[in-house]
Amino acid sequence: MTLAEIRDILDAEVLVGSDELGKEVKTAFSADLMSDVLAFAKPGSLLLTGLTNPQVVRTSDILDIAAIILVRGKVPPAETVRLAQELKIPILRTRYILFETSGRLHEKGIVGCIEKVGGDRVDVGNKI
Repeated sequence: MTLAEIRDILDAEVLVGSDELGKEVKTAFSADLMSDVLAFAKPGSLLLTGLTNPQVVRTSDILDIAAIILVRGKVPPAETVRLAQELKIPILRTRYILFETSGRLHEKGIVGCIEKVGGDRVDVGNKI
């Protein structure tokens, strides 16, 4: 699915990266704890979060995240937007809550980076 399709599904506003809307994405990870993102998100995934600070962009850069989707209508500070522009990481903003955003994307074929954690962890990203 492309970022343009994701934008339409989420009725999202593109804050950074309107030139990257053709980028393909297959997986996503939803979290507000960047330590969880670092532990479980996979390169090329979407990051769905309600956090708007620059650390979200820095974490996304480390993991080669395809795009950041800000939920709950959150507006990032100018510093976050500037950093995302500098690092060429798209940011989209939707008014849907995190649960609804995740559900809408899953319904259209986006899968999670992993299905569950623990002893019998399944890494969905390696199945695709």
